[in-house]
Amino acid sequence: MAPQTSVIHDIGYQRYTGPRLGRWYANRSLYEHSVRAAFGIGRGAKAKIFPWLIIGIVLLVAVVAIAVRSITGETFLTYRQYADGLSYPVMLFLAVVAPELVSRDLRDRTLPLYFSRPLARTDYALAKYAALVTAVLALLAVPQLLIYLGAIFTRTDGFSGAWKELGDLGPGLTAALLRALVLASISLLVASLTGRRAFAAAFIVGVFLVTSPIAGILTVLGNDAVKSLAFLVNPMFLLLGVEQWIFGVKDGLPIGDYGPVYGAAALVMLGGSVALLLLRYRKVAA
Repeated sequence: MAPQTSVIHDIGYQRYTGPRLGRWYANRSLYEHSVRAAFGIGRGAKAKIFPWLIIGIVLLVAVVAIAVRSITGETFLTYRQYADGLSYPVMLFLAVVAPELVSRDLRDRTLPLYFSRPLARTDYALAKYAALVTAVLALLAVPQLLIYLGAIFTRTDGFSGAWKELGDLGPGLTAALLRALVLASISLLVASLTGRRAFAAAFIVGVFLVTSPIAGILTVLGNDAVKSLAFLVNPMFLLLGVEQWIFGVKDGLPIGDYGPVYGAAALVMLGGSVALLLLRYRKVAA
């Protein structure tokens, strides 16, 4: 029997000498990929159905608002009311998109691939959060901009009318930004706790829906102070209270003089959710 010999094959391996784009490029790429994934771009038709169904709903409301104003000359709903009135479509959008962004990576155990690159664990969490904020903001802000353009063409007072309309648009965009920042942080935190997208979606919906009747019970059973503060337990109501305080309006919840409390609670909810999200990815197995 002939002795076995070892053979070294030249497979043409060469050391990489090109540019190393580094951590910033990795963060930007992850953010861009996540924004595209939020809307199903670059994925199959199945991944596009629900996000674009929600987009169709919010755009339809905007088209109705434009049509009513052009026909009657009356404002169908203000920009802020537009952002407030679409809370439930936004909730459903978050329930589908947040698990798509993070639960899939947990289930498929792809996090080690991300962390093997110049990408810190906090970078991953913040890039996903920024992408979800961008998606929600686009969902609420783009239709408002369309309403604004439609309103300009229906006004007869020229530049001054466009400027006044822009002042009306400000509260609506502010409301959209508040919702994007706070609701995205809560939804992404909940979704990061499980690798099963169906469970994550159910938990996200539960956070928003289960706390609503709790607020209702407190307003019935509590004293005046409890009634004014009861809406703090629900993120949607909390943001409505913040808007009423910021813009000095009394057209929504009976929050009394507790506007600053709602503002502080929103900051705590936002900061706490982001902090817990970062902590989650410092501890997650990879």
